[in-house]
Amino acid sequence: MSFARMALATLMSFTAVSALQAEEITKLRIATEGAYPPFNYTGSDGVLTGFDVEIGNALCAEMKVECEWGTQEWDGMIPGLVAGKYDAIIASMSITDERLERISFSRSYYNTPSTVAVPKDSPVTEITPEALDGLLIGAQGGTTHSVVAEEIYSDSDVSLYPTSEEYKLDIENGRLDAVIDDLGVLQSWIDSDEGSCCKIIGSLPIQPELHGQGIGVGVRKGQEELAERFSEAILAIRANGTYKTINDKYFSQDAFGE
Repeated sequence: MSFARMALATLMSFTAVSALQAEEITKLRIATEGAYPPFNYTGSDGVLTGFDVEIGNALCAEMKVECEWGTQEWDGMIPGLVAGKYDAIIASMSITDERLERISFSRSYYNTPSTVAVPKDSPVTEITPEALDGLLIGAQGGTTHSVVAEEIYSDSDVSLYPTSEEYKLDIENGRLDAVIDDLGVLQSWIDSDEGSCCKIIGSLPIQPELHGQGIGVGVRKGQEELAERFSEAILAIRANGTYKTINDKYFSQDAFGE
């Protein structure tokens, strides 16, 4: 056999094997933070749950693969994916240009705004930079909402926390003047006994240059086919009503966005 024919045969064999491997995925290791209610958290039974987790399970069911969930601290989320510790991230991660330099994403599966909450007895009633000028604002570090806080409220003192639970404790105990996070996170907290200290005063318009392109499923570079399978599954569960069933369990508004 000539070299050219051997090369062609090898290429065809490699292509066939690659396609077969793509078709034969039966299990996906998925990372989430597990500390960002109502999107992902550990329930009283010790089981991971939340909007991200239920959507992830629905996507895996649609793709006919098994989800194997694990938790990862937020700061190590992308490094862990790149290092191959897991196959995908479903953890309320915004699709931003900075992150796209390191990993790939599916299309978005939700897109909700940054929202501001203050203590119930606070005189602050507006979310303008002027209204929060000089105040101490809490946010979870490394998130889109912390970027928004530092950009929009540059004349305020923004304090960053490892998790959302920690800034909630500080505002409950009077150590913060305001907090900023996703609408779903703050609404769920405000509606609970733990969040009875505080009230929501408004949401900021979604700005793609700050907020990114919505929340997507993160995969490694080179796994664009997997990202596309997630995208197709997102549209499928949106169309068949599964998304709405999960959405309505957690939110009064449609989290999907545009």
